[in-house]
Amino acid sequence: MNSPRRTSIATGALLVLATIAALAAAAVEPDLTANNNLEEVADRPNRLALAALLYLVAAGTSVGIAVALYPLLQKINAAVALASVVFRTIEAVFYTGAVVNLLSILPLARQLAATPADEQAALHTLADSLLSMREHSTLVAVFAFNVGALMYYSLFYRSRLVPRWLSGWGIAAALLFTTACLLALFSNRPVTGYTLLILPIAVQEMALAIWLLVKGLQPVSRSLAGATGIGREPGPAVSAQPLQASHGATAKPRGFGK
Repeated sequence: MNSPRRTSIATGALLVLATIAALAAAAVEPDLTANNNLEEVADRPNRLALAALLYLVAAGTSVGIAVALYPLLQKINAAVALASVVFRTIEAVFYTGAVVNLLSILPLARQLAATPADEQAALHTLADSLLSMREHSTLVAVFAFNVGALMYYSLFYRSRLVPRWLSGWGIAAALLFTTACLLALFSNRPVTGYTLLILPIAVQEMALAIWLLVKGLQPVSRSLAGATGIGREPGPAVSAQPLQASHGATAKPRGFGK
């Protein structure tokens, strides 16, 4: 199996795993948006722990996507390829921070039953603060994701490793997701509340995963190969020496003179 095919399968599998892990985590996570969030966690502590584990899997696979693509993309533009890895690593770090905030609610939920009713308000306030920190950490992670995604989608578009309609879709969807982040930042709302702006990148990543698993990455285009030297075939050597006549600077046609 050649290197582009291995990269295609690895990247496609990581995209699928990251999406499944994130969706599964959101499905099993207790409802923490209501005022009784601590009661929800106290009743379902194992669900919160499982959700945290799945979020960590999603964070790890997110940076794994950029790492898997790096050996191929660095042949096109090493600086941009490395920057995509850096920003997706930042994404994973802040997602991990969000998981830490989520897990910090568990001890508060366990204390709730043993805390007098008139003191439970303080626990709820602390839980709300942790959830707020989680939302802000998630927002920073999503910003980093968009920057990293824009970088490798731009390299996809330039090199035609995948069809341009697919990479162009990714660029447009990442810009829409960035708009959702900006709206969330200035409205102090969770970024997950802007579903219509998030949906295009979610669908695009699944389309990209299917394409990579079925079709794979295509060879670098000839125009890019000519510009960068990738895949350039060595041609016959051409002498730089000018042709010279055997007698004098200029050859005389046969039959005229001596």
